[in-house]
Formats: sequence, C-alpha cells, structure tokens
Amino acid sequence: MKIANLFILTLIFTAHITFAQTKKTGKATHQQMNTFISNLMSKMTLDEKIGQLNLLTGGEATTGSVVSTDVESKIKKGQVGGIFSLTTPARIRKAQEIAVNQTRLKIPIIFGQDVIHGYKTTFPIPLALSSTWNMEMIKKTARIAAIEATADGLNWTFSPMVDISRDPRWGRISEGSGEDTYLGSEIARAMVKGYQGDDLAKYNTMMACVKHFALYGASEAGRDYNTTDMSLDRMYNEYLPPYKAALDAGAGSIMTSFNDINGVPATANKWLMTDLLRKEWGFKGLVVTDYTAVNELIDHGLGDLKAVSALSINAGVDMDMVGEGFLTTLKKSVQEGKVKAQRIDEACRLVLEAKYKLGLFDDPFRYCNEERAKTEILKPEHLAFAREVAAESFVLLKNENQTLPLKKTGTIALIGPLANTGANMPGTWSVNSDLANTASLLTGMKAVLGKQVKVVHCLGSNLVTDEAYQQRATMFGRDIPRDNRPEAEVIKEAVELAKTADVVIAALGESSEMSGEASSRTNLEIPEVQQRLLQALLKTGKPVVLVLFTGRPLVLNWEQQNVPAILNVWFGGTETAKAITDVLFGDVNPSGKLTATFPQNVGQIPLYYAHKNTGRPLADGKWFSKFRSNYLDVSNEPLYPFGYGLSYTSFAYSNLRLSKNSFKPGESITASIDIKNIGSREGKEVVQLYIRDLVGSSTRPVKELKAFQKISLKPGESKTVSFKLTENDLKFYNTALRFVAEPGDFNLFIGGNSRDVLETKFSLRN
Repeated sequence: MKIANLFILTLIFTAHITFAQTKKTGKATHQQMNTFISNLMSKMTLDEKIGQLNLLTGGEATTGSVVSTDVESKIKKGQVGGIFSLTTPARIRKAQEIAVNQTRLKIPIIFGQDVIHGYKTTFPIPLALSSTWNMEMIKKTARIAAIEATADGLNWTFSPMVDISRDPRWGRISEGSGEDTYLGSEIARAMVKGYQGDDLAKYNTMMACVKHFALYGASEAGRDYNTTDMSLDRMYNEYLPPYKAALDAGAGSIMTSFNDINGVPATANKWLMTDLLRKEWGFKGLVVTDYTAVNELIDHGLGDLKAVSALSINAGVDMDMVGEGFLTTLKKSVQEGKVKAQRIDEACRLVLEAKYKLGLFDDPFRYCNEERAKTEILKPEHLAFAREVAAESFVLLKNENQTLPLKKTGTIALIGPLANTGANMPGTWSVNSDLANTASLLTGMKAVLGKQVKVVHCLGSNLVTDEAYQQRATMFGRDIPRDNRPEAEVIKEAVELAKTADVVIAALGESSEMSGEASSRTNLEIPEVQQRLLQALLKTGKPVVLVLFTGRPLVLNWEQQNVPAILNVWFGGTETAKAITDVLFGDVNPSGKLTATFPQNVGQIPLYYAHKNTGRPLADGKWFSKFRSNYLDVSNEPLYPFGYGLSYTSFAYSNLRLSKNSFKPGESITASIDIKNIGSREGKEVVQLYIRDLVGSSTRPVKELKAFQKISLKPGESKTVSFKLTENDLKFYNTALRFVAEPGDFNLFIGGNSRDVLETKFSLRN
C-alpha cells in the first residue's frame, strides 16, 4: 500500500514538474508529452488501459436510444476515459473528483458535448452559417461556442460536421456546409481554428472532433444511417477533402460514420481508419466512434459484440462511444490473440495525449470555474453577434417589385405555425439552447418594432395535417400547439385577419426537427396544409412575404411563381426573431448565398452544380432534346442554383480580364473583374470564381468553385476584385490517385452565383 501511494505521489510530482517546465517555454514539446505518458502507461494494467477507451454519456442530453448506467461506479473502477452530455462546472467537478481522488492512477476524464452551432448562445444551423460565405464570422462563432462551453466545464466538441451532401432528403444536410468541396473545406478549417485556437491547453479552447468519417452525406436514398457506395475518383476529389482540410488545420480528433464504404462499415474499416487516415494522411489524433456505432456493426452483419469490438479496435478506432463493447470484450480478445496488446496501448496513448494537450493532467479542474459560467455565457456581445450572424445567413430568394424591405408603419399580419414558437428558432442540434426563453418571431418582432408597427397574429394552419407526423416533427421540446378546429375555419380566421393588415408575413416551412439527425424526408415541399393557407392569403390581394423556415433545400416552384417575396431564414439561433425583423424592415440588407442547390422537384435529386458532363449533354438553352440527357417532364435546371441569393440592391459585373492567357507550373495568373452597386442601398456581394478543366485524363466537373470574396459596396460604388490562381488550384486526383495538374485549356467563370457568370479562357502549359 505504501509503495502504491509513493508511486502516485511520484507521478503527480512528475506531472507538475513537466508542466512547470512547459509554462516557461510555452506549449509542451512532443518529447515531454511522450515521456509523461510512457511513464504513466508503464504503471497501467490492461484493464485500466481498456477503461480509457470507454466513452459514456452522463445521462443528460443524449443523441441515441442507449443511456449509460452506473457511471459513478465505473469511474471508481477506472473504466471511464470520457463522458459526454454532462454539463455545468458543479456536475463535471463531481465526476472529475471521483476520477482523480478515488481511482488508483488519478487519470482525469475528458468531457465532451455536441456543441454544433454555438453553446447557450446559439448561432444559425451550419447550413445557414455556410450561407454567409464569411470565414471570419464562422470562425468567430466557433470561438464564442468554445468560450461558453468551456466556461460550463466542457473541453471536447463533436464538431465540425464536414460531410458533403447533395441530397436534401437527408436530414443532416442541415448540420453541414452544403454540396461544395472547396467551400466545405474552407469552413472546416475555420471551425477547427475557432474551437481550438492556438493552444488546446488554454482554459477557453476545446478539442474539435471532425465528423463523420467518411462519406456519410452520400447515404443512399437520403435515408439516415444508410449505406454509401461511390468510386475512388468521387471519394478523393469531392467528398474526402473537407475532412483532410479540418485535420490539416489541427483538429485533435475524428469521429467514425455509421455507413459502410466498399462493403465495410466505417467503424470497422481498416482501409479508412488506418491506411488512409493514419498512413496516407498522417493523422496523429484520436479516433472515436459515433453513438453505439460498434454495437451497430452487429446489425450490419459482422458478428457478435466481441467480434465487432475486435474488428473496430483493429481497424484503428481508439474510443468506443456508449456501447461498452471495448470495455466488456477487449480483454478476452487480447487473451485469445485476436487483438494485440500493442494496439490497446496505441489507442490508450492517443486518449491520454488528448487529455495531456488539454492540460487536464496539470489541472483536472481547469474547466470547472463557476465564476466563468456566470459571466461568460450569453454575454450581451455574444448575443449581439448572434443577431448579426443570423441576419447575414438569410437568403433572399425572390423580391418582386421591391416588396421588401417593409416600412415601419401600419399593420402587419403575422400568420403561420412558425410565427409564435420560440422553441423552434434555434434549429436542430441546439441541445444546449434555452428554448423556454428564446423569442418567437411574434414576440421578437414586437420587441424590435415597439409601437412603430401594429403586429397582429394568428396560427393560420397546423404544421402538418397528420397529428402523429407533427409529433415526430416537434420532438425534444419543439412542440407547436395544434388547432383542432376544421381546417377551413382556421384558414378563414387567418384570411379575415390578413384583410385588416397592410402586409401579410407568412411564417411557414419546416419545424426545426423536420431536419437534422433521423429526420429524412421524401416530400420536400412545404406541407400541404401550409400551402393551402398561403394560397388563401394571396387571394386577399394583400402583399405577402413568405418567411421560410427550413433546414434543407425545399421544392418551391409554386411559391416562386406566385409569392411576391421569399426570405429563407433557415433556423437562425438564439437571436433569430430580432434578425428576421432587422432584414424584413431594411435595417440589414440580406447577403446570404445558397450553398446547396434547390431543385425543381425531388425527382432531380441528386442535383448539384459541379456535376460531370455526359457524352450526350443537352445543348445550352434547350429544355428537351430526344436522345440527350434530360427529362420528359421537367428541365435539367435547378429552381435556385448554388451560390444564389438576392439583395435589396443590384450588382453589375463587367470587364473580366486575366493578367495573361497562359502560365507554367511555379507561376500564377490573376483574374480580375469590376463590380458596381447599381442600386440605391449599401450591400454585400459574394463574388465567386469557378473553373472548368476542358480536357483531362479523367472526366472533370462542368464547374468547380476555386475562390470567392465577400465585398461591401455603397450605392454607385465600384470595386475591382482580383483572384490569383496557381497550379495548385488546378490539381485533382487522377485515376492513379496522384494529385496532379494537367496542362491544357481551362474555362474561367466569375459571377454572383454558379449560373449567372462572365466567362473567359486560359491555359496551363508545360
């Protein structure tokens, strides 16, 4: 007993000496970390090492059907490496005290949470955030999220989600950055830098966890958790780059996906987790499964829990989330020779390294400061920034006859099932938001406008006709009260109210939980009962503004043809209501641009701008031509293309020119264009540059985003926007999976979206 106590005291003393040296020199060196962890692991039993690979839920907000049990007793036994969904400094301190005071080796626990788009101060859903095209703004949202989450005791976030998705039926498209590889990679870098800062050991930074590795956004039929199947060409060129970008930015961990790849589920896929991730990309961080992903390999058909746990650890997974297959089976697998002890050591070391980098060995309670929790969460400046971000994320889809902005006079009729529900404003994956105290559009609009405008309100329609469907669409406290009167009576009431107003604002679309995890949809139109309400409101002859709530691209053909103004507000977070009011009444000029294509109908899916050509392409300007690649019933075109978004002003593009017509490897070429604000309001514009590689050793997309700039122009102001391209901007993975730029001719396009562009040509020469 005395020898054990002496060892522990020596270990603690060594830890403090190591970190004291670190404080003098800055960040800990890799050698210091290795020495410390090697010393610790030399004293660990196999059971203690396996215990570090066990990630449990604290039993608060969870994202699956399984909840961990007997967590406290497992901590005491050294069987817990991490806990997620446990928050507040007091609760986390209690769990940490057990780990560092009542276990043999006193190894601290890492505490994680799904901090997806903000913490208590909630920002727009990620798809909306991407629509800002503002990397510094996006980075700052992650920085504020880290400040608030760490103030509440957390040090690990399961974000960013960087899955490329081109199927809006998939509910989790709301949680990513849309369809584009380049933009998704830029956002991935910004988010990681925002969460992690320049030093993970700082008290207000947290470790990022990139998810879901890999290809999860390409699930077949847009159905969550479904299989994925794609070529290596598409994988390397279109879907993998955002993961790589996030890891290159320094992300400390990565999460496995639920889908299979080449017939092997990601969590058991050694090619993915070891050959690609570790050997090809050189990733040195921690790999954690998604919620019970190891256990779900049983239903994939890979064996019993013992077999699939061995498959996962051997594939390169380090930490098992909630399922406890590692905890309960790995020791036996080691004894039977099915898992090498060395592999357990590798995984344990990576878990301990993450804790070391977070400074937990120096101070296990560095994130348990209750004063920070009182002063750094929901700060006024955080809320003000959330309002600004939300307004910048909104996309103006239509504005006929300058219906918007509205005047701050008269009477506004605010009608629709999304008009008076504060709980739906933060959007999906806002597990930390204070839903009870989030303003609805009605209360927020009244607060902003005061007595300037009279706002009258009624429900107008239920969210959907079917009550059971509405219950599925309003889970997790997002309930919208139903009106059980006959539909005709409810609509009649709305029409009578609309007749008393100068303008009608129809707050329609999806509830927040109609998108997100396990919220796939096959019908992407506004629910029929809401459509009937909208049709009735338009028949009043009053100007109607559709304020569209959605977590995905929707099918809006009828709305585009008939509604004077459509403002897509996604789900804007804590300050949604105030931000919508700011934009509707002209205090903010909308500048959001779509990052996912809106189809004309669901039958066009997948529909995305960077598609490959066919051998029988449809001629430009053609709607249909026999024996060409097209449909009988609808054109190939989207309703709203990638990069699309209107403003209260107008921008003219002119004088596209190049610094030269060709360049060689090692050189560069500069493309410039003049942009003029030809309207009467100051506004922001996202200037987008695309290229097309005309001849390649493998087929190339018809357009690829390669650069963008967001600029602000006053009325009448002009600005020249320039982009420098190098050989690296032209590279792609060829059939041999070599990253190359092939000499030849390229088209270059610049415009305000992927469709409406000016065009020129250049060449890359040998």
